[in-house]
Amino acid sequence: MVSPELLSLMPQVVAWRRHLHQYPELSHQEHATAAWVDAALRALPDMQVFRPTPTSVLGVLQGQAGPGATVLLRADLDALPIQEQTQLPYASVHAGVMHACGHDGHTAALLGAAHLLHAQRHLLRGELRLLFQHAEEAAPSGARELVSAGVMGGVDRIVGFHLDTQLPLGRVAVQSGAIMAAPDTFEITVQGQGGHAGWPQASVDPVPIGAMIVLGLQQVASRLNDPLEPLVLSITTFHAGQALNVTPDQALLGGTVRTLSPVLRERVETQLRQITASICAGYGASCTVLYERGSDAVVNDAELVKRYRQLVEQELGESVLMDVPPEMGAEDFSEFLRHAPGVYFLVGAGNAARGITAPHHHPRFTFDEEALTPLVQLLVAGGFSLTGEASSEARLRNGPASLEEEIR
Repeated sequence: MVSPELLSLMPQVVAWRRHLHQYPELSHQEHATAAWVDAALRALPDMQVFRPTPTSVLGVLQGQAGPGATVLLRADLDALPIQEQTQLPYASVHAGVMHACGHDGHTAALLGAAHLLHAQRHLLRGELRLLFQHAEEAAPSGARELVSAGVMGGVDRIVGFHLDTQLPLGRVAVQSGAIMAAPDTFEITVQGQGGHAGWPQASVDPVPIGAMIVLGLQQVASRLNDPLEPLVLSITTFHAGQALNVTPDQALLGGTVRTLSPVLRERVETQLRQITASICAGYGASCTVLYERGSDAVVNDAELVKRYRQLVEQELGESVLMDVPPEMGAEDFSEFLRHAPGVYFLVGAGNAARGITAPHHHPRFTFDEEALTPLVQLLVAGGFSLTGEASSEARLRNGPASLEEEIR
């Protein structure tokens, strides 16, 4: 059942989303967005507002109904370097920058939840933290910076979420185990010997060597590992040469590896290095491999999944729940999960009848704004429910002064 208070607030939430969509900012550049969120939170009496980094915002609401757990609800602020092609009346006014992943909706929804939770703070127990994170789309991760800044100090439970246009409007996915992949990246430099293209025998051509590396690495997923274990290895860049009659001396390749299993993650890096080195050595070239680990896979806490599924049933009905396979997309939410158990859920925001089917990170991406209502509803319900249960580790907050010491 949707409360009258939520229904009356939703036009404002939609307006917030459209404002954010119109004025997107890239990772680590969310200065105006963060200032806008900061001002919106400071308008709420008794809401403490911190700036753990220059482009992030943390709102803290102390419950007035007694002690309880410390719960953090997290949204993301940043947009992507994409030229928008939606033709929406509130399309991005910043050339080459677009909210193509729904972060505008996430921020608006969490701000809506902040208003509703604030209005009922006399019924709230414990402490509620509302984190508006910068640079979710970037590496290095904004989440890592926020953890270093102290936002997770004393947190008992954390909740993350994502609007998903690949799920139909009105459906919600909350499930245990790994739900998003660990994203690693690699860059390979093949060093050959350049020369005249008419005398290939006098050169060590890095182009065909690089092509053989591309083909060889495809075997990692198709032949060297269990085909039933999720794994993506994609070569996404290949650069070599500048002239049509010159054999270049160097080829540069790059790509990404996505895994759910820590054991497989280790094995794939080893296989990538071995295959690359053996191919280069076999053709008289040398190579270097720069392999960088991203965030870990996002793994939901089983107990919190059980609790949140119950909340979904209570708020929206059992029929809205659905199970989905893990996604090979990535999320730095796992950085927070190193410090407290958490749950990350998906809210369906696609609507084929209205032509809302474009995937995330697409220039025509948008989502059905009706999905914002159940998202706000679930954030409010989670805030009340999870703060109302004392932490098993009894890590209860002592008030605003202690958090001020942590956020530096």
